[in-house]
Amino acid sequence: MNLFTSITVLALLIFFHEAGHFLAATLQGIRVSGFSIGFGPALIKKELKGVTYSIRALPLGGFVSFPDDDKESDISSDDPDLLSNRPISQRLIVISAGVIANLLIAWLVLFAQASFIGVPNQPNPGVLIIDVQQQQAAAISGLMPGDQILSVKGIQLGTGQEAIETLVKEVQQSPEKTISIEKSTNGIKETINLTPSEYLGKGKIGAQLQPNIDGSARPAKGIFEVFDYTNSRFSTLLIKTIEGYKSLFTNFGSTSKQLSGPVKIIELGAQLSGQGISGLILFTTLISINLAVLNALPFPLLDGGQFAIVIVEALRGRPIPEKIQLWFMQSGFIILVGLSILLVIRDTTQLEIFQQLSNR
Repeated sequence: MNLFTSITVLALLIFFHEAGHFLAATLQGIRVSGFSIGFGPALIKKELKGVTYSIRALPLGGFVSFPDDDKESDISSDDPDLLSNRPISQRLIVISAGVIANLLIAWLVLFAQASFIGVPNQPNPGVLIIDVQQQQAAAISGLMPGDQILSVKGIQLGTGQEAIETLVKEVQQSPEKTISIEKSTNGIKETINLTPSEYLGKGKIGAQLQPNIDGSARPAKGIFEVFDYTNSRFSTLLIKTIEGYKSLFTNFGSTSKQLSGPVKIIELGAQLSGQGISGLILFTTLISINLAVLNALPFPLLDGGQFAIVIVEALRGRPIPEKIQLWFMQSGFIILVGLSILLVIRDTTQLEIFQQLSNR
């Protein structure tokens, strides 16, 4: 059930992203020819008012297509309602609408949580493990998703973000050194030894952490607290997501190992969904913000890449040659699909069931 919930949330967030592009185009009177969730062969297809809606075999994203891209379209190339014939400003609105939609969804989810469920209570002492990397120090020591780390080297961790910072600091200061930590698994406390691996002179354990929140909430003290909580939580998650992508470029060797494909994302969603509504809200918000930040990167096939092309066109005063645009998109497609396949294979082989089979 948690797995189904995770897949449903991911599909809905992709749908809202593409719906942002679709609505930004149609509301400006720009012609749209297709709306697809996924890539590859169409499993379900329906044409309505000149637009072909489809669900495709590879659920790795989605796209909105325009007559401009269809060589067999019977629409004249000088039609004023084609996307390519609209002003730069309108085209940029269409391109950026998907990112804006995902950011808006994340903000609205947090706003709805504070309004109808309540403001989450202060975190419990300790740090919650929500994911571990196979063959890394955390997994080797026996730490598992759902475990709570209460102390490290005899130092009580405290609560919230401060607890995470204390744990990270102690781990980074102990590369290749065995340290003791106190953990709680389903209420049972235990002290275990952990040996952080070394990377660039710092220790790391290969675990994803979050404040130890039990999911309880209290009614907000008025609309101002609702907005304050929503804005604060949203900005924190957005900044940390941007910092994470930034480290992918500044510290690729370490950060690249933390890249996750669809399989790992769905597994993480199932784990968080198992924590109740608070976990599901966290997963929805994180993935929606991640989709926004990822698509804003200036890479081929991503919205940021399209945005960059239009900006260059505006600076040049004329379109980029079609051959260059085609090469840019084709190379991006090969890289994106290749990376997705590699991540799917890696993440699938790291699922618990495969690890159990390999140990037999």
